[in-house]
Amino acid sequence: LQNMKMVPVPEKAYGSFFEGDCYIILHTKRTSRGSAVDLHYWIGNDSSQDEQGAAALYVTQLDNALRGSPVQHREVQGHESETFQSYFRNGIIYKKGGVASGFKHVETNMYNIKRLLHVKGKKHVSATEVALSWDSFNKGDVFLLDLGKVLIQWNGPSCSIAEKSRGLALARSIRDSERGGRAQIGIIDNEKDSPDLMQIMKMVLGERHGELRDAIPDTKADELQKANVRLYHVYEKDNDLVVQEIATRPLTQDLLQHEDCYILDQGGFKIYVWRGKASSLEEKKAAFTRAVGFIQAKGYPSSTNIEVINDGAESAMFKQLFQRWTEKDETQGLGKVYTTGKIAKVEQVKFDTTQLHARPELAAEQRMVDDASGEIEVWRIEDLEMQPVNPKTYGQFYGGDCYLVLYTYLRSGRPHYVLYMWQGRHASVDEITACALNAIELDKKHGDEAVQVRVTMGKEPTHFLAIFKGKLVIYEGGTSRAQKSTPEPAIRLFQVRGTDEINTKATEVPARASSLNSNILLTTSQVCYLWCGKGCSGDEREMAKMVADIVSKRDKHTILEGQEPAEFWEALGGKAPYACEKRFQEQVTHYQPRLFECSNQTGRFIMTEVVGFCQEDLDEDDVMLLDTWEEIFLWVGKASNTHERNEAIASAKEYLKTHPAGRDLATPIILVKQGYEPLNFTGWFNAWDPYKW
Repeated sequence: LQNMKMVPVPEKAYGSFFEGDCYIILHTKRTSRGSAVDLHYWIGNDSSQDEQGAAALYVTQLDNALRGSPVQHREVQGHESETFQSYFRNGIIYKKGGVASGFKHVETNMYNIKRLLHVKGKKHVSATEVALSWDSFNKGDVFLLDLGKVLIQWNGPSCSIAEKSRGLALARSIRDSERGGRAQIGIIDNEKDSPDLMQIMKMVLGERHGELRDAIPDTKADELQKANVRLYHVYEKDNDLVVQEIATRPLTQDLLQHEDCYILDQGGFKIYVWRGKASSLEEKKAAFTRAVGFIQAKGYPSSTNIEVINDGAESAMFKQLFQRWTEKDETQGLGKVYTTGKIAKVEQVKFDTTQLHARPELAAEQRMVDDASGEIEVWRIEDLEMQPVNPKTYGQFYGGDCYLVLYTYLRSGRPHYVLYMWQGRHASVDEITACALNAIELDKKHGDEAVQVRVTMGKEPTHFLAIFKGKLVIYEGGTSRAQKSTPEPAIRLFQVRGTDEINTKATEVPARASSLNSNILLTTSQVCYLWCGKGCSGDEREMAKMVADIVSKRDKHTILEGQEPAEFWEALGGKAPYACEKRFQEQVTHYQPRLFECSNQTGRFIMTEVVGFCQEDLDEDDVMLLDTWEEIFLWVGKASNTHERNEAIASAKEYLKTHPAGRDLATPIILVKQGYEPLNFTGWFNAWDPYKW
């Protein structure tokens, strides 16, 4: 804000903020429901009250112009929300002064600079300008002495590796964006090893007397404090503002009435204002003022974060504070999104697996490595270690677990490996991490030749289905461990999809009538019903019979849609509407595969597309990404740098996240090493030469 007017900030200066100013940030993100818009106003520590007021006013006006779709945030220097910090990957820099005092935002190649930046943070980095003196230093943080043509990074003795690398990323970003790439970076990791750089520091800061201060611990709100949520109803009575507490956790969505405004206090860590659709214009306008008044009344620090939310355009952070949150067109709360009711009938095309070797393009199209006749071994992750699974139960996967599946097949007389990492929907973060780490170890045991495939529960690729020969059963929760903590439900419902051994899987769905669709198995303590919907074919019915023997040892009863006995509906908690219309064909648009070179030599992750690609485009020192829509391949060259190799999976996830078409983040990611390419990869290339390398 300059002279109370909004003035655009040049893109090069994004992430640098003058402490004497206020800023407005508009952030738009594509989501599956359209787009998510966030509006932030940022308050510098030395900004005037007038500017702060003007910033709040502009945000309200912008919100009106955008018809109430944005989530609005009030951010205070040094206490920014995670959402805000996530926009500035390399960190935020606070500069002394302000626009009013004649400071300019970007003066590229300006070398007559002398400043000391105190860099803090591991995940979210911020750098504050501090006094040019040894007194500003401490043992636990990174400090950048910026002298224009030279940047010296001084690492405190008790800094973590992550903090050092974040500090370096920031130094590089200053060099590249503010100095046009023309500055030297020097690093002092241990003062004794860098006498020359220390000499420069002493020239600028003088000799150092006495000990350095100890590391200052970060003050962060703990989870317990954040869990303490309270909901207040806010309204005017005889010109007075009344704030009335109506509920503590667990909060439910029905507490929010469309005619009113509410304040949700998250343990003083963050304040949300929710504005009902039908609340008055006056009430909507007063949202920020009320929140600031609330903070003062509660005696919270003035830097407390505020988020203003409109009815129907709630942020994910806000929804997660409620026990369950249902969108208008969703039947269940967050965390479980079943798309029952709109199940696409996918035409199963019979294809001859014996043709795969002769026609690699068929392998690519059908997403099959081979004819699935190889050997399988399965391990479950238990106490973060690999535990072999009993071969009798191969094919049964539980949503509370993670599994490693090693598939071995012969090609030209020698073994090839595919390693699947299956991640359950309810597995802990630790287990998912352990699964990935154990996969690396297992790959090493097989000479680093395995193709690694990340499989998210419910998104199993065709070949994964095929190797279990029609016996793949996915249980929603629970575990296959010997000592189960919770008893298995008495009534379970499974949806069976598929027409033959190659394409069949059974998935557990909520045991209620609304889940019915095509081919269903209902197991109770007495009997197992095989329910066949009107659109179900004979082949599908046969596969369902095979699965029925796995999920239940009880008597099997086949029932047709429309001829259900009363006990059937009783087990499902009563009759209810379900998707009985003719299942519509799935629209699979013909997707042109795309190849990209992934590089981060410049310190930023950059993807360069190779149009009309062929095998020649895969260079030994590259990490390449091949996107075939239904899966993402990462091809790793023998001479690629370790950092790019280690970052490959993260890059693929980033690619899916930032894809303009709003891609499914659970798309399988397949890691392929040079020289060990499977057929379903080489089939996308014209005339692949297996002996090229």
